[in-house]
Amino acid sequence: MAGAACAYYAALAGLSVTVVDRGSVAGGTTGAGEGNLLVSDKEPGPELELALLSLALWTELADQRGGARLRGGYGERDRRGERGGGDERGRGERRVRGARPPLPPSVEYEAKGGLVVASDTPGLHALRTFAARQEKAGVHAREVPADRLHDLEPHLAPDLAGGFHYPQDAQVMPARAAAHLLGVAGDRVRLALGEEVTGILTGTGGAVRGVRTATRELHAPQVVNAAGTWGGAVAALAGADLPVLPRRGFVLVTEPLPRVVRHKVYAADYVADVASGSAGLQASAVVEGTPAGPVLIGASRERVGFDRSLSIEALRRLAAGATALFPVLGTVRALRTYLGFRPYLPDHLPAIGPDPRVPGLLHACGHEGAGIGLAPATGRIVADCLTGAEPPLDIHPFRPDRFTAPAAV
Repeated sequence: MAGAACAYYAALAGLSVTVVDRGSVAGGTTGAGEGNLLVSDKEPGPELELALLSLALWTELADQRGGARLRGGYGERDRRGERGGGDERGRGERRVRGARPPLPPSVEYEAKGGLVVASDTPGLHALRTFAARQEKAGVHAREVPADRLHDLEPHLAPDLAGGFHYPQDAQVMPARAAAHLLGVAGDRVRLALGEEVTGILTGTGGAVRGVRTATRELHAPQVVNAAGTWGGAVAALAGADLPVLPRRGFVLVTEPLPRVVRHKVYAADYVADVASGSAGLQASAVVEGTPAGPVLIGASRERVGFDRSLSIEALRRLAAGATALFPVLGTVRALRTYLGFRPYLPDHLPAIGPDPRVPGLLHACGHEGAGIGLAPATGRIVADCLTGAEPPLDIHPFRPDRFTAPAAV
């Protein structure tokens, strides 16, 4: 998803892009995601700023009247009225040739909002404190007392202490969203699927000059590493250290149901699990319905390398957490499960932007479980860096070399 967004926004900026993938579109972590577009789970700080920008861009992408244009801010520079690159259409609009509305109904974009619930009074107090801090940073949150929770979710368990409603939270079907962004970018984006990058081409002074695959060389003045969980391996090909690690997670998928879950609903301890650096198994209830009918149940986290073994314990915890929140699910069949590997970085922030150690190399990876939601802002930032424009926010916290130990004096 991050790579698709980078390609999309680079194309809008007038660049020609080749997307190289050893598999198919969304064949890795993106295809194993739930499609969360969340601000509710993020502490105030750089990631929340990135999420709020992405939320605005997702809303823009989902505007069926807007086509493939970004009004006032991308085609139109804020400083000195400058415009640069791409097909300019006046009033700061840029269109990709032959573009059509980026997110059709098949992408299942839903601005349905999120509901975070607490099982006891101390948990509710913690949510209240967290929401107050978020609101100061631009997040909308409304406390819902225990006796009003069923107005939002009629099938919730009856003994919860209360919760907070986050109307900005949304969801997409991630594989379709990624594929459609690549398709809507038109002839500026070429796909090289089934080709694994085996080397980074460099020129004078070590500057990047393209990539090598098993069958050919692809030359380009700049290379974007959007390899997700495998971003560390791609960075290493260029001689750069980026400590991306896989963090495995499972999702349970139920049989198709009427809309018994209306929002993105999760327990308060999910926020703590997201922020944790523990390598052990963590599981907290995250439940959401889909337009197609199945209910998706997450979320587990554990660092076990790229082990694709089925964890019965993880699935047991997911099922127990979901039925505790929604007892009605206790008689519903789970038809299947799938797993994916979140691209984890030690400080829980992605690596976005130019790598000062390797001229011409940029990174767009390490988003952990938030990559779908953060993809548009990531793509917008990378496109600005590629074209020499000013990024829309401070990208220093996401600098790729922040993990490099300082030299001894």
